[in-house]
This record gives sequence, C-alpha cells and structure tokens, in this order.
Amino acid sequence: MGKLFVNITAEHDVNGVIKPILLNWENGRVFTVDKILDVRQAASLKSGGQGMRYTCHIAGKQVYLFCDEGRWFIEK
Repeated sequence: MGKLFVNITAEHDVNGVIKPILLNWENGRVFTVDKILDVRQAASLKSGGQGMRYTCHIAGKQVYLFCDEGRWFIEK
C-alpha cells in the first residue's frame, strides 16, 4: 500500500478553511468532489502519515483525501 499524490483544486476562505472542489489525475481526467462528509485530523491507516483527512463522495464513491503539508494524496 502507498500514497497516490494527486492535484486538487480547492477553495480557501478567510478563516483558513480549505474545501477541495476538483480532483485532477495525471492523465488529465478531472472529477468533481460531489460532497464533503467529514474533515478531521487523522492518520492514513494504509500508507502512513498524518494530516487532514477529507471524507468525500467523488464519482459515486466514498474517497479519503489527505492533505499533508500542502500535498494531497489518496491511499492506493
């Protein structure tokens, strides 16, 4: 298991809250983050590391997006 780093387009508000909007794959495919269900400080159980975990619905699936020191990844 490991980390798959992805590009995220996000909104940042004046209070420092980050809201991911789009997930951009290396191959050019773009997926909309349909809904954010939860945001919390959490560890990646499969690949290690600590950061903000965003539980999201993307393309009909529940996905954990992690933001660790400004880099975004999902678990492989």
